[in-house]
Amino acid sequence: MRRVWLLTALLSASAVVAAPITAPVDVGVGPVGVWWYGRLLDNRGAIPQFGLTFNVHAVIDEQLIRENLNKLPAQYRSMASGIKSARISPSIFIPSTLIISPAFDRFAGMFGVTWTPIGLTLVSTGQKSEREWNKSRGQLLIDANALLTYLFVYSLSPEIPTTHFLRPGLELKLTLQVNLTRSVLLSFGGGSQVYIPQKLGSFFELGPLADLMWLNWYAFLKLHVRFPYVVNL
Repeated sequence: MRRVWLLTALLSASAVVAAPITAPVDVGVGPVGVWWYGRLLDNRGAIPQFGLTFNVHAVIDEQLIRENLNKLPAQYRSMASGIKSARISPSIFIPSTLIISPAFDRFAGMFGVTWTPIGLTLVSTGQKSEREWNKSRGQLLIDANALLTYLFVYSLSPEIPTTHFLRPGLELKLTLQVNLTRSVLLSFGGGSQVYIPQKLGSFFELGPLADLMWLNWYAFLKLHVRFPYVVNL
């Protein structure tokens, strides 16, 4: 299990001990399709809302931590030795998803953004270290993430009312990641997101379940490039 909150605390210890290490940084981008439960699903059917999914993070694995354990402040070393892997973003303000899905004919569209400020890996199988990419070229990940999403929902017909959706939520995501080379990877998968419900056409009002935005499913494909970067512990 990935203890992101703990490793973040370790990285913040650089104010106490500044020791450089070289970690791979992963930059990924690719298309995503999202299907919303309720009236939006009835409106669009099999046609998803389209967007782009992103990631920018340092990949900190068990081998890297073990090799650099002596560079950490002494009070953190025992905790760090229990971390298997983590992915640390340089900023929580980097979006994880941009929705760019114009309306057409009678089909509703939406534009918006999702941030993923914190996440936790529940299951990680396959490749154990970034350096072992040619031994085990695949990795299966199941992640749970906290979300914040804003969406502008609109339609060219009165079937779907204009909505400014702004809600926190939770996500469960399944990812299969394949190493094409050490520095180029491909990932694909999907998941589901659950939000505090918001009624279409309103911000505070609740109503019938079918009129609420609260649940979606999505699928994605992403191309990744990795390169070394020096960070301070």
